[in-house]
Amino acid sequence: MTAPITREDLRPWQRALREEFPIVTGHPELAYLDSAATAQKPRAVLDTVQRYLTTSNANAARGTYTWANRTTELVERTRERVARFLGDSRPERSAVHFTSGTTEGLRTVARDWLPGFLRDGDEIVVPDADHQANIVPWLEARESLAREGVHVRVVPMPYQSGSGDYDHRALAERAGPRTRFVATTHVHHVYGGDMNVRRIREAVGPDAVICLDAAQSVGHLPLSVAELDVDFVVFSGHKALALPGSGAVWARQARGPVFMPGGWSGTPNTVGIASLEAALDWLDAAGVDRIERWTADLAARLTEGLRRLDAYEVLGCPLSLAADSDVQRRQGIVTLRHRAIDSGDLGFILFSHGFMVRSDHHCQGDAGEKTGSVRVSLHVYNTGEEIDRLLSVLASLQ
Repeated sequence: MTAPITREDLRPWQRALREEFPIVTGHPELAYLDSAATAQKPRAVLDTVQRYLTTSNANAARGTYTWANRTTELVERTRERVARFLGDSRPERSAVHFTSGTTEGLRTVARDWLPGFLRDGDEIVVPDADHQANIVPWLEARESLAREGVHVRVVPMPYQSGSGDYDHRALAERAGPRTRFVATTHVHHVYGGDMNVRRIREAVGPDAVICLDAAQSVGHLPLSVAELDVDFVVFSGHKALALPGSGAVWARQARGPVFMPGGWSGTPNTVGIASLEAALDWLDAAGVDRIERWTADLAARLTEGLRRLDAYEVLGCPLSLAADSDVQRRQGIVTLRHRAIDSGDLGFILFSHGFMVRSDHHCQGDAGEKTGSVRVSLHVYNTGEEIDRLLSVLASLQ
């Protein structure tokens, strides 16, 4: 039996990967702790972007010369790369559509696919304590259908009190034969937990369509659509080490009508697509399973320290704070509040000590947190030393 990989085993691996991020190594006085907002880019992605723009930059599917042909091949090759990265065992059946990111991707499904799937009296499940991008498009689709005389009922996704996790038992009780569509999230952008998508399928049955917001999971932990019985996976390239303005919708094409975005297909973000291919190659080479282990260990190191500081409240499951907890671990996201200092002020204080964090309401839906908070989000370039320095500063503010 192979021994499990320890944190010490990963140290040389992590040190080598950290060196591949010029913006990180170029600013050793700063700790970037906002990767849930956007991730930094490894040199391989930066080099790919420069090489593409200086050797092959052209429009796709609109020319017969070499550069145009190369770009067309790049776009099609990256579609296949996305499907392969997501563990798609039947790529000949599925489809990949490039978008500017998760928000546009979810809106594309809501605008161009969902109306043709729903009928009067159907129900959709909306996670109204998740990110607004995974709430608003579905409500807009309901209103659009209502104007056409098709009335769809919105069922709020139930949550467990105090943890922010989905309440799968309550969902099973709420779901019925008219529950046709479920919007869900893989990793919560505030609470940091894996939302246990496998149990969503068990709760809603075999026929409902499930759309997965994977903005905080693609590039952070292994994701296999062969194992997760979902119908759509939507993610942003910029959170997965690629350039801003890149992202994708993967569609299984098994339940409901064929996914085909409406309107004329204009010029794609070819340089963003080039960066996405390079980022997925880099992630595969680095090992997404190791990235997950590293960031989860750092998050546990942070929550273990925070639970000893009475001045702070950590959002999400309180049972997962201890480093040795057997409760599901946080996926590199820890969100906290100081009991006396406003979150905006705390963000400014932390930046004065060299820490870049997110401090606001994090675009959470109406059923989410009512008070602002500070979010620490991690990636492979972060270190245990950064976490220890952060805890030292937080302790000084007790």
